[in-house]
Amino acid sequence: MGQRSHREERCDGCKLHLARCICDQIPTLSVPTQLIVVMHHREQNRPTATAPLAMRALPNHAWLIHGRQDSPVDLHEHVGPERRGLLLFPADDARPLTPELLAEDPRPVSLVVPDGSWRQASKAARRLPGIENFQAVTLLPGAKSRYRLRREPRADGLATFEAIARAFGVLEGPAIQDSLETLFEAWTQQMLHMRQPEGF
Repeated sequence: MGQRSHREERCDGCKLHLARCICDQIPTLSVPTQLIVVMHHREQNRPTATAPLAMRALPNHAWLIHGRQDSPVDLHEHVGPERRGLLLFPADDARPLTPELLAEDPRPVSLVVPDGSWRQASKAARRLPGIENFQAVTLLPGAKSRYRLRREPRADGLATFEAIARAFGVLEGPAIQDSLETLFEAWTQQMLHMRQPEGF
């Protein structure tokens, strides 16, 4: 049996082959929380990167590419006195992201999510200018990742999209999380089909 062509044209939006495009399934979730994805430049063009799909569904976002000497990322301009800055990363001083934590400060949230390998994300979470203005938070333990396109070195690891969806479930409610997770499942299934030999 033949193999599917790895050169088949992909959709610019969802990165799936055009015949499997799910752009018409991407919801527009206009919420107060701003998503700030800080992506390592080596992750930017990978078709299995999941953060770009989350940003398609969440129009209130900023996409910052770090790791390039000619265009360093500075987070100072991405949070002001009118917003509360949170960093989704399990730093030593991170607090669980819970409704109780949010109740301590009623301002709308700007949520920074580092994206890349564990090493790349941890560097971004420690070293980026302005990161000190974002309080580190972590997700409470939950279901195992359903992302099956890459190996996960951590037993509790999640795809970036999954982490964003669970964080927004706390920040914006379960309906937002459900919409994101439904989209992620549809996208993952199409990605897996693309990897199967023809005839399966």
